Amino acid sequence: MLRPRGVVIDQELSSTAAPLSAADVSALASEAQIIAECRAGNTAVWDALFDKYYATVARFVFQLSGDFSHEDTEEICQETFLSVVRNLPSFQGRSSFQTWLLRIAANKAMDYREKTRAAKRGGNAVHISIDAGRADNEPPIDPPSGNPGPDALLQIAETSRLVRESLDRLGEPCREIIELRYYGELSYDEIAAELRLNPKTVSSRLSKCLDRLLVIVKEIFPPDNRLPSNL
Repeated sequence: MLRPRGVVIDQELSSTAAPLSAADVSALASEAQIIAECRAGNTAVWDALFDKYYATVARFVFQLSGDFSHEDTEEICQETFLSVVRNLPSFQGRSSFQTWLLRIAANKAMDYREKTRAAKRGGNAVHISIDAGRADNEPPIDPPSGNPGPDALLQIAETSRLVRESLDRLGEPCREIIELRYYGELSYDEIAAELRLNPKTVSSRLSKCLDRLLVIVKEIFPPDNRLPSNL
């Protein structure tokens, strides 16, 4: 599995802490133990942390926008884990580590989208990932196979783009809570812990945000385009 072990991250992890053996790493059962060892600078434990969460972050990022290719996702994951390396001391444990990690990933994905939009501004080309509807473990698109054809994939990519545009119009509070719930698949309790809200408040706010999203989606989506099933 590809992990974000680039030169920059390796340099960030340089430490005089005594390395742990593979057996010692396997014995670190709890998330708190893993984080404590990472804070101590044990690079072997950072490897375990990357292995544990990289696929979750990559899946979360890839779902955030139909414009993201697998290469885009890898770059965003690289930036996400680099930020984790630099900012782990600021993690206070109010929420789960995964929730904190996904918030960083969402912010890095937003930064990346803004950067690529700025780079493309003034051009007429529209980047649509032909792999947007393909799971990571599926083979490359082959027209004679049972996979969706190019037209269906383009429709999926266009729907993802329109949903993304609708979310962007919502603004930060609603965008964040919807992304954590539906892309990060976090529970109300997990979202409440991260955002310092009561779970009932999370439920109420999410409902109101979805109502607002539906209004925006109806304005943006063309009449012949089916709305997402969860709206």
